[in-house]
Amino acid sequence: MKKAIGLALAVLVTSVVAASAQASHRVAVASTAINCNSKLTIAFVTPLTGGAGFLGNEQGSWAKYAVKTLAPKMGLKIKLVFGDTPVEQGPAIAQSLAQKFVANKNVVGILGPSTSGAVAASTQTYFQAGLAHISPSATRTDLTKTVAGKLEGTPAFFRVVPGDYIQGPSDAHFMINNLHVHKVVILDFQEPYSLGLADAVEATLKAAGVSTTRLSAPNTTTDYSAYVTKVPGDADIVFFPTQKPGDAQTFAQQLLEQGKKAKVFGGDGSNDASQFKVPGSYVSNFAPDITGIAADKGLIAGWKKDNPGKAVGSFGPPSYGAAQVLMSAIKKACVANHGVLKSRRDVLRQVKKVRINNWILGGTFRWSTKSNDPLNAKFYIFQIQSNGSYKLVG
Repeated sequence: MKKAIGLALAVLVTSVVAASAQASHRVAVASTAINCNSKLTIAFVTPLTGGAGFLGNEQGSWAKYAVKTLAPKMGLKIKLVFGDTPVEQGPAIAQSLAQKFVANKNVVGILGPSTSGAVAASTQTYFQAGLAHISPSATRTDLTKTVAGKLEGTPAFFRVVPGDYIQGPSDAHFMINNLHVHKVVILDFQEPYSLGLADAVEATLKAAGVSTTRLSAPNTTTDYSAYVTKVPGDADIVFFPTQKPGDAQTFAQQLLEQGKKAKVFGGDGSNDASQFKVPGSYVSNFAPDITGIAADKGLIAGWKKDNPGKAVGSFGPPSYGAAQVLMSAIKKACVANHGVLKSRRDVLRQVKKVRINNWILGGTFRWSTKSNDPLNAKFYIFQIQSNGSYKLVG
């Protein structure tokens, strides 16, 4: 009898504990739910200071404009906050910011990180938290595609610009077919963005029989004269995939000072007409000059009104697009869940369903079915003119 009573009590206790645990789980789920009529937070992780500070500030101005003009039309109240990731400080700061934004339950989506190294350092944290993060500029191939058996990105990571698997071959084929190069020097900076892009360019050039020389410099280098001396006198191009346009300017000037004939060819990270302006040099970018897109005329006028004296660059417009995609996913999630975000994964599930007509970069935006990359995106190549302007040449 005592044994039976004891067993009954044990079952009762177990049932109470189980019920209590289920109740606690329901409370936890309820506490993470967010009413879509409340103010929702989007965090933008990008360099705001340091050598790539120009990037984050340009991107930030367009993201702010997107939130200001598009959120009300979608019936959303959006607060945009920023996290600074200076490229000189490496990837650790991106991981710290990821933990900070994951802990903030009002954050329902992330713009960025803007740089490939920062994405690689933080994407697992965002994925585990169910937070979608959409980059307007991180191009490293293995963030969305498997390279040599390795995939750095996660299903939570998306980008609205093409990857280096397009940029690298595009740049290399332009050198081969348009510049008819015979000898190219490739300089990487020992960090994820430059290594991936340098590898892609080098592989394509070598496959075409072009002679290549590989150099490597720390990302903190400021004086490149010692590297310039290693550039052969008959080299046609120095491929310079930096994230600091001022460094591309320095290198190009030091080439001239040492009497080298080679021209600098920068990747998208050097595309800034205010800092990199040595005539004859080349740069590539994932975005066209949107001032030539008639449908963007009103949008540009509105942005310029909010940013007097600022010129339209190549990095800002994709940030507007990334913000538009993220807010569209938030809106879809809110509609699907009748005005409540049960969890941040609700937004993540909607991202790939977003399609945008009259895309800021031209045409229609939609996702590839094979990766979290945009469908049919391309890179553009510019040559710097005598007045410092960028002319589209490829």
